[in-house]
Amino acid sequence: MRITITRDITLPDAVKLERFRHSPHLGPRILFFSGGTALRALSADITRYTHNSIHLITPFDSGGSSATLRKTFNIPAVGDIRNRLMALADQTIQGNPEMFELFSYRLPRNAVQDSLLDELATIAYGEHPLVVHVPDPLRAIVRNHLHQFIKMMPDDFDLRGASIGNLVLAAGYLANRRHLDPVIYIFSKMVQVLGTVRPIVNSNAHLCVRLQDGRIICGQHRFTGKSEAPVTAPISDIWLAANEHDPSPVSVSIREKTRDLICSAELVCYPMGSFFSSVMANLLPRGVGRAVAANHCPKVFVPNTGHDPELAGHDTGSQVRMLLDQLKRDDSAITDTDVLNFILLDTACPRFSGETALEARGIRILRVPLTAAADGPIDPERLNPILLSLC
Repeated sequence: MRITITRDITLPDAVKLERFRHSPHLGPRILFFSGGTALRALSADITRYTHNSIHLITPFDSGGSSATLRKTFNIPAVGDIRNRLMALADQTIQGNPEMFELFSYRLPRNAVQDSLLDELATIAYGEHPLVVHVPDPLRAIVRNHLHQFIKMMPDDFDLRGASIGNLVLAAGYLANRRHLDPVIYIFSKMVQVLGTVRPIVNSNAHLCVRLQDGRIICGQHRFTGKSEAPVTAPISDIWLAANEHDPSPVSVSIREKTRDLICSAELVCYPMGSFFSSVMANLLPRGVGRAVAANHCPKVFVPNTGHDPELAGHDTGSQVRMLLDQLKRDDSAITDTDVLNFILLDTACPRFSGETALEARGIRILRVPLTAAADGPIDPERLNPILLSLC
């Protein structure tokens, strides 16, 4: 039998937090739609309270070493998945700090190909300083994956700046009939990842955006403002395409197991980070909005406090409107409060356009201390207790 109850809570709830801290293995299932590095510190911090957080990650990055892997092997981007696995890894386990260092290591960007091949071979044969101190069986599995990658790698593969962790995950993906779940499972168990990490879809799709001036940009790295100049007009729409050269929309659906993860969450968080390439990108696949709406847990949006180059011309109100529009697009029966209940803002954040109208529609705006300094980044040690208290 299932019933619905309401109760008063305190933010943060010190008693509840202490219970979580004493038994993190029984902690709540907080789900984050994210990507990139914005949640690295938050993810590491939340393991103090729960080992059951869920992280659905975008596999659409088209820049950096991920771009070379994607173009060569026609695979999803694995860099953000690697990043989150390492952030959630139990750092008290022998060999995990060394594994973190190895997975984060990038081959030199200015070396010649022969030198890069030699260094990669040194790692694969277990002779590199970064591998020597990684204990078995971790070391043996990493070496085996790198040997597999070297065999599959074409002669003209550009190794400059390649992430060792990305190469290992790519090899595991290709060795497991182009499925990410098996290699994620293996490394999650090996480094004792204190949470669940999954790609939102197992797809090699790319992100496209339309600007308000009518221009269309294909490829995530071209509109994030990190590797190329930031957008000069507001982004008005975002969708998935099959490749970077054809903006024709493609339909991609989440799997049943992803739907089950969303439906099992005790809180859903649309967190800070790159709004379009991390948060909105996760909501594009069909089935996400319906799954979120089917779960009657609290749903929380945490806007950025700092500068996001993707958000030129957008305020908090327009972000909320785009978030709701995308989630409700999945099913015409979805209402605002089916997919969003709270907007979490720092106490210093001024009122935004449409705030009164949102509250009239049942969406609560909560202002709590989230930053350690004015205009500073959100402090995970302040945000996590609020999210946990809402569970």
